[in-house]
Amino acid sequence: MMEIDKKVMITSAELAQLWSQYLNDSGSACVLAFFLEKVEDPEIKPVIEFALQLSKKHIEKLTMFFNEEDYPVPYGFKVEEDVDLSAPKLYSDSYVLQFIHQMAKIGLTTYSASVSSAVRSDITDYYMECLSETMQLYKVSKDLLLEKGLYVRSPHLPMEKVEFVNKQAFLWDVIGEKRPLIVAEIGNLYANVERNILGVGTLMGFSQVAKDKEVIQFFLRGIDIGKKHIKLFGKKLEECNLPIPASLSAEVTTSTSYTFSDKLMMFFTSGLVGLSIGYYGTGVSQSPRMDLGVMYNRLSLEIQLYSEDGANIMINNKWMEQPPMAADRGELGTEKA
Repeated sequence: MMEIDKKVMITSAELAQLWSQYLNDSGSACVLAFFLEKVEDPEIKPVIEFALQLSKKHIEKLTMFFNEEDYPVPYGFKVEEDVDLSAPKLYSDSYVLQFIHQMAKIGLTTYSASVSSAVRSDITDYYMECLSETMQLYKVSKDLLLEKGLYVRSPHLPMEKVEFVNKQAFLWDVIGEKRPLIVAEIGNLYANVERNILGVGTLMGFSQVAKDKEVIQFFLRGIDIGKKHIKLFGKKLEECNLPIPASLSAEVTTSTSYTFSDKLMMFFTSGLVGLSIGYYGTGVSQSPRMDLGVMYNRLSLEIQLYSEDGANIMINNKWMEQPPMAADRGELGTEKA
């Protein structure tokens, strides 16, 4: 069955996942190589090594898939072109551990989607392996964060009795008084605060080492947007007397030396913005309180516009690699006319 299955042509859904993963892993390999070069904590170093090993292993496997299917291998990112390993340290070791943990959480989501979109058994098996490895990375990074007292837990809530909703006010803010947040709303708000805090710190470092003035301004704008979103999400939590995570800005060094290429940093930023749109959509779907839905939709529009501006910068600089696309039948016909 495996031999027969491998002769089946790859589907567009499978190709989309493989292509995106190649870019993500080639970019991650550059960033992780720099983190590994600068790490000082002997307990954090093995976690970085494990994450880098996974990225390199994935790149090799993905290259094999593309070659077997006679698809061009994406250009992606390369350490010799997109990172200066001799540059000064840009982020603290604890920040790097937080970064890897968040990337592992994102990986669990994306690899689950990859498994569900895969049809061929060899590609399904590959993504199931990726998912298993990423679960290991998630656990290792989480356990070390807990051990070092760096893991930020979402708020604890008092135990309540079983109740049923009996008022429309559960959904609507009719007279200006809002009900307390439910656990799903708290979880999404808290996670979005965490992600924005990490994003602000990441863009702070990027803005310090970027070279192109337009790119620097783009990162600075992203920092302002992230801070605003943290404030809005935090306000909703504080209204219920719930705590919010602390800023990680102090974990960014003062280095301004060239570290990562502007192309690589723009790629990472665009990816994080795209993920935020998805997470905000989850926030809408799991928030019965109407004011939260309105807030998420408004903020989603803001980051969609920010994402569009980022895409224009990448296109203008020829940094955006074009994904595989369907044949333009109209253009093919025009060429023969």
